[in-house]
Amino acid sequence: MTIQHSPAPARSDVATVAPGTATSPTRPFLLHGRMLTAGAVAWSASILAVGQDPGGTTGLVVFGLGSGLFQVGLLFLLRTLWRTQALGEGRFARGVLRFEAFAVSMAMASTFVDAVGVSDLSQPAWLALDLFWPLSMLGMFLIGIRIAVAGRWTGLSRFWPVVAESWAVVTIPAMGIFGETAGKYVGALHLLVGYAVLGVLVSRKTD
Repeated sequence: MTIQHSPAPARSDVATVAPGTATSPTRPFLLHGRMLTAGAVAWSASILAVGQDPGGTTGLVVFGLGSGLFQVGLLFLLRTLWRTQALGEGRFARGVLRFEAFAVSMAMASTFVDAVGVSDLSQPAWLALDLFWPLSMLGMFLIGIRIAVAGRWTGLSRFWPVVAESWAVVTIPAMGIFGETAGKYVGALHLLVGYAVLGVLVSRKTD
């Protein structure tokens, strides 16, 4: 009879993750970044397909799916900011991220009711819910500025959030100045250059 003695697995053995999975010990935000990139690409595609103010059932559903996936990506980004303390360690920084997560969640609710065609912007309650969409995007822009100022993220990832999260302050004026068609292409391209690239940077973060 042969008796084999196998040493207990080391901590590094337990932590090893197979290549190609969503997380790894050295890239803990791989899934978060991929979700942000996928959401940005989805919303960009839906804008190109139906515009930013679609009409009809099909247009509303396509836009709702694209923008809804993008909002899910934003929640993954906010979770990354929370875990890395990108805005700082204080209570105010945590409060800002909590409020922004709430605003994005309410914006997701607005996206859903618009997609299924039950919202009525002539009613104050529905209008208030709809306002969370631009409010959440403005909040992300301010958060991007804070990330750059805090300097807890380094390299390109310190400043790229400002680029990505300037979507509203770039796209809306472009639409007003150059028209809806130009605004559509500006918005779609900005999502790819901004948030899609930011997702790649987030996926590569190690801490």
